[in-house]
Amino acid sequence: MSAALAVPGCRLTVKVVPRARRASIEAPDDGPVTVRLTAAPVDGAANRALVELLAHALDVPRTAVRIAAGPRARLKIVDIDGCSIDEARSRLASISSRKPA
Repeated sequence: MSAALAVPGCRLTVKVVPRARRASIEAPDDGPVTVRLTAAPVDGAANRALVELLAHALDVPRTAVRIAAGPRARLKIVDIDGCSIDEARSRLASISSRKPA
């Protein structure tokens, strides 16, 4: 019998908008998180940019962010290790509520 280690984490539904003018995150109270990326969806560039942006925003290592479903779709399921769904939503909401200077 093997015992699996439980790693705290969460799963987010993310709507990706590639080729945006600038990168941003919009996190409504319910529904998918919208992430605008400057990268084009070519050769995985947008997916890499998504992982990097979410990792930076959530203050977790890039290796803690994985695209679980939808690698070629705009609507993706993203697994994040190291933070709960409440923490993730709170951090993303605080970032999305900031206005540029």
